[in-house]
Amino acid sequence: MSSKVKGGTDGAHRQPDGNREIYMDNAATSYPKPAVVEEALMDYHRNLGASAGRGAYPRAVQTGRLLDHTRKLLASLFNVGNPNQIIFSFNTSDALNLAIKGIDWHAGDSVIVSAMEHNSILRPLHALKNRKGIKVVRIKANAEGVIDPADVAAAVDSHTKLIALVHGSNVTGTLEPVAEVGDIARRSGIPFLVDAAQTAGALPIDVEAMKVDLLAFPGHKALMGPLGTGALYIREGIDLDTMREGGTGSLSEHDVQPDFLPDRYEAGSHNALGIAGWKAALEFVHEQGVDAIRAHEEKLMEQFLAGASHIKHLTVFGPRDIRRRIAVFSVRLDEYAPQELSHRLFEGAGLMTRSGLHCAPGAHQTLETYPLGTTRLSFGYFNTPDHVDQALAALDRLSKNPIIAIR
Repeated sequence: MSSKVKGGTDGAHRQPDGNREIYMDNAATSYPKPAVVEEALMDYHRNLGASAGRGAYPRAVQTGRLLDHTRKLLASLFNVGNPNQIIFSFNTSDALNLAIKGIDWHAGDSVIVSAMEHNSILRPLHALKNRKGIKVVRIKANAEGVIDPADVAAAVDSHTKLIALVHGSNVTGTLEPVAEVGDIARRSGIPFLVDAAQTAGALPIDVEAMKVDLLAFPGHKALMGPLGTGALYIREGIDLDTMREGGTGSLSEHDVQPDFLPDRYEAGSHNALGIAGWKAALEFVHEQGVDAIRAHEEKLMEQFLAGASHIKHLTVFGPRDIRRRIAVFSVRLDEYAPQELSHRLFEGAGLMTRSGLHCAPGAHQTLETYPLGTTRLSFGYFNTPDHVDQALAALDRLSKNPIIAIR
């Protein structure tokens, strides 16, 4: 399948000196975006520019319809019955804060998480531990970063108020057993929160089949929208306290927040500009098909793993089975600190990667890569087999010539 978009770009850009830059940091944010995203942003600037719900004039009404259409696109993507159960946020961290802090916590309550969680889950829970006296129960992961659902079931008790689990690790690419844990949570009557920061748009997600009660996800990663976009799905029947209150354009005669969704959780004017770009990106994702996007990234994963297996002194963390992972690879190359490796890969081959702990210290403790971390290469829809070949060639050259430049 082609990884190019008409009028778009193949993900490689020319530097002023003529060297090629290749973006491989899609786990942080996807880049480039489909060409239609830029067009939608400009169209909003030129032709709308209004705030939804703040006027009866056509531009405000059309902005409201834009928001509604975006919710419907997301609902269709994740098998959500009522689009109004999708709450716009500024990013996944914002959505996770609402999901976690909106629970009615009391001293002695507990939450079950995995050892692979991102700080976007760990830090809100740490704050609640200090403020509310809750207990955080961490489930250990194996050497590939996978937890055992049986360990989750064994950890559930009468004090468990929430189970939270990352779907795909931003460090190892590991896919966690979300459906199995969702079944445990549903049978136990415990809300189940899933962090889909790395998986929304990269592989199919069905909140009904997976028994997900709360799904937090970004607009700017595999869903290919602009930064500053994200959302939280809240299953009907799940009641969360509000994180903020303010204007909604609805029930303005009352000084209390409306009790209906989405207004209850969306105080103030929306990031309508960002959502306009996100809507265009979602239409692009629907047009391509998540299954096709997944198939493309599986080919890149297979290619990278096969090539990496022949590079001496290179360690690749996470599952070798592409069905059990996403296109996020943490690597270590002997003789190089992670930051040095990232620097060499960029200076010598134009590869844009990320090094360090990736905001997931527990994952690195599991991998025994703490405190230095790893170098991460994360592929996206606009990466090509040629990009992967160039990454492998650069790693191979560095492995053979550790004290000289790549070329």
